[in-house]
Amino acid sequence: MPELTFLPASAQAFLDGLPQWLAVATVGGAAILIAILAALSIHSLLFRVLRRIARSSHSEADNIVVRKLARPTRWALVALALVLVSDVFPAFETLWDRIGALVMPLLVGWMALAIMHALVEAAILKNDVEVADNRSARRKRTRLTIFNRIATFVIVFVTVGLMLLAIPGVRDIGVTLMASAGLAALAVGAAAQPALKALISGFQMALTEPVIVGDAVIIGGEWGWVEEIRTTYVVVKVWDERRLVVPTSKFLEEIFQNWTKTTAQLMGTVYLYVDPATKLDPIRAKALELIESNDRWDGRVKHMQVTDLARDAIELRFLMTAKDSPTLYDLRCDFREAMIQWLAAEMPEALVRSRVISVGDDGKPLGAPSAEALAQMGGDQA
Repeated sequence: MPELTFLPASAQAFLDGLPQWLAVATVGGAAILIAILAALSIHSLLFRVLRRIARSSHSEADNIVVRKLARPTRWALVALALVLVSDVFPAFETLWDRIGALVMPLLVGWMALAIMHALVEAAILKNDVEVADNRSARRKRTRLTIFNRIATFVIVFVTVGLMLLAIPGVRDIGVTLMASAGLAALAVGAAAQPALKALISGFQMALTEPVIVGDAVIIGGEWGWVEEIRTTYVVVKVWDERRLVVPTSKFLEEIFQNWTKTTAQLMGTVYLYVDPATKLDPIRAKALELIESNDRWDGRVKHMQVTDLARDAIELRFLMTAKDSPTLYDLRCDFREAMIQWLAAEMPEALVRSRVISVGDDGKPLGAPSAEALAQMGGDQA
């Protein structure tokens, strides 16, 4: 056993009495344990201070960064401690070289993912979607989400590749197969064409933004909100809580309606049918009063128009606006209910009714029974 000057004489004498392999294993194991404990203690102390600093700040982003970096930095410090031990004890250097070539890419990739996710979450917090016109915030959140998933895929792919290259057998096999990889690449490319098409569509979605999270859309005859945008598909939440899973290519190759493409504010309509003899001025006054008194109205547009006239009814169209599609839907329902109740209570004559009355030359309705017919009917019944 070589002399270790930093050990007491009694400890050195004890190690000299042991077989060399056992002495090396004992000293090395103790050094590794001490190094790991020291690394964990330093990490715990450092992040205790960082958490206190983050809690004292007014930004939630600091807490997110500290929380995301806690686990990968702990293991990174442990790996650093093992590197230092291998430098002090050359007997462990060969072992660490084999393990480190596999572990270090994993730790670096983990750190990169943690930093990226922390920055993305912090950036998402700065874009509040609770404001009235939240389209700009939703655009930024959508871009961050899509690019976060793409960057995650790239980092994981590169990390796994570096780890595999650290294994001599895998590296040798890969070099051997490169010569015959051309035909295999063509076959895999043909088989994976739909997946590659969907992946490329995800890039296009992030760049062109035909839809963003929170948009109100009509696709496939269904009306709903874009709840989530993935790399290969989009989740649309329908009004009845169903979810439509739509491939991203559908939003790039087919026609669909986007009600909130330029702004979250929308204009909606309510149709009402009244009797042709109805006076319209009281209805107009009441309609404007109902719209103005509703908290869901955003104060932009309120209007009533006669859009059609049929034999039995007048078609009235009421226009109203709201800050977003869910609010507009509730506003239209509120207005429709209140208007019907008011008509039934105050203007029942305005309700549509069917009239089929024909008058003869004598001024009597055609088809009505004569007095003689009524008398005869009475005699027959008697």
